[in-house]
Amino acid sequence: QSFKLLGFLDVQSVPCARESVLYGSLGSLVVGLGHFLATSRVRRSCDFAVGGFISTMLGYWFYCRYNLAQQRIRQRMLKEGMKNRILFEGSYLDPEKKQTGNERSDS
Repeated sequence: QSFKLLGFLDVQSVPCARESVLYGSLGSLVVGLGHFLATSRVRRSCDFAVGGFISTMLGYWFYCRYNLAQQRIRQRMLKEGMKNRILFEGSYLDPEKKQTGNERSDS
């Protein structure tokens, strides 16, 4: 059973969705309560809480997705490097292999 927020956002399977909603609700609580304690205006504080939820959720969503994309790029580069290491290990293309004078004259 999956939980869908607003009927379309599957919180369990979409990366970063769960954390974004949790941080958004925490941001909503902080902003709404803070505004209420400062002004004692209930309706306006609820408006600020909704705005705090949206801005915190979207802010964390973009931050998390950016980090996820960077991590996937690093994983792809590491996978390619490991594949090349296995492919070239022991050959004359191996960058870690010391080249002697005889090997240089052959190439």
